Amino acid sequence: MRITCLHTADSNIAVFENAAQELGLNHHAFRHISRPDLLAAAEHAGGLTPEILEETTQALLALSQDSDRVLLTCSTLGAAAAAAAENTQVPVLRVDQALAEAAMKTAGKVVVLCAVETTLGPTRKLFEQTEKHPDAALEMRLVAGAWDKFKQGDLAGYLQTVAAAADAAYIGGADAVVLAQASMTGAAQFTQMGKPLTSPECGLRAVVAV
Repeated sequence: MRITCLHTADSNIAVFENAAQELGLNHHAFRHISRPDLLAAAEHAGGLTPEILEETTQALLALSQDSDRVLLTCSTLGAAAAAAAENTQVPVLRVDQALAEAAMKTAGKVVVLCAVETTLGPTRKLFEQTEKHPDAALEMRLVAGAWDKFKQGDLAGYLQTVAAAADAAYIGGADAVVLAQASMTGAAQFTQMGKPLTSPECGLRAVVAV
């Protein structure tokens, strides 16, 4: 199976390669395309504008022409996956759809951590629209200062900051902690109080199972 991932951070390529290896998906052919300009444009605009949505949708459609599956790994741009899927027979998925479905099965407090402010809105909308357990209670949190570290190239500091926020959520009574962005995945190995849900594992399982 030819699976193409559209990223908006170069570092996410290794994140997904590692996740695929851990899941035993090496027999599939993965291709990685990185478009940091799309996320940068959304950050500059303060969110996902119709123009950025259209540009991302067209990028996904172009990738679908020689792929069996296309996976959009950026949470801020997630809505473009559905828009692209309407115009191609190739499955186009957003990486955090399966993440939301897994998290909202929790009977209790679900704390979703985001590092980029532009991700809060799209992620909240996705999680609120996902079928949930009757006792699930959603809470969104922005991890202050984390994204600045990421943009400065301090990946270790970024992941440690996210891990600390995850531990604080567990200590505060969270039944499930969700790392909303793929770039946050590595923080799961640094947490002390629990194991957060991450999008690459959920997303890759889903894109293969489609």
